Amino acid sequence: MRHDHRPYPLKRLQARFESFWVDHFVRPQLDGIGVAPMIMKPWHLRLYGAGISFGDAVHVIASPDRKVRLTTWKNAALTDRADKHGKILVGDHALLCPGVRIDSAFEVRVGSGSMLASGVYLTDSDWHDVYDRTQPVGASRPVILQRNTWIGDGSIVCKGVTIGENSIVGAGSVVTRSIPPNVIAAGNPAVPVKPLDPAAQIRSRSDLLSDPHGLNRYMDDLDRELRKENTWGKWIRTTLRPGAED
Repeated sequence: MRHDHRPYPLKRLQARFESFWVDHFVRPQLDGIGVAPMIMKPWHLRLYGAGISFGDAVHVIASPDRKVRLTTWKNAALTDRADKHGKILVGDHALLCPGVRIDSAFEVRVGSGSMLASGVYLTDSDWHDVYDRTQPVGASRPVILQRNTWIGDGSIVCKGVTIGENSIVGAGSVVTRSIPPNVIAAGNPAVPVKPLDPAAQIRSRSDLLSDPHGLNRYMDDLDRELRKENTWGKWIRTTLRPGAED
């Protein structure tokens, strides 16, 4: 379909249903969730285990063919935690795109304003011992994405890695060692390939979403204006029998 022909009332109804789903089926599975979550098709968000939390205005885009999966696992080595569970902490204004997977037996932190592109995988464990492969979990060390990082499509970030503030990881990279702040890194294994311009101003998702309720009102007004010519009849026709112009 070339265009979205949904009339404004249908778009609003779908948004309310998504909010209902988040409140009744997503929120109870989280240790915490901040204000104004934006979770598209939340029935395709899969949450397994305790210790998962979202900050304010976290944006998750899930789809039937590329679900977003966040999983924490028991880890007997965590002697300082009563529940012995891994943790996944997603900061304010972060973006998780379709196909993102995060597995934790220790701790994964996604910094505020960070963006995880489609198919990104974050893991803080080997998941099996190197020599005794009957032993689950294996070596585990935290993964930390600092504020305003951007992880490119299909990248893998492995245990013990910290990615510095504002840094970008190129698509398809495998990150096995920490990346400093304010660089572009790429490759397998990923290494810094270019510094960011220190004179350039960086705007983050946190700047955009500092007033999420105000932004939602603005987007709603814009949506109403853009869809004013979309009718129920046109939507039904294009759904049942789309033409080349649709």
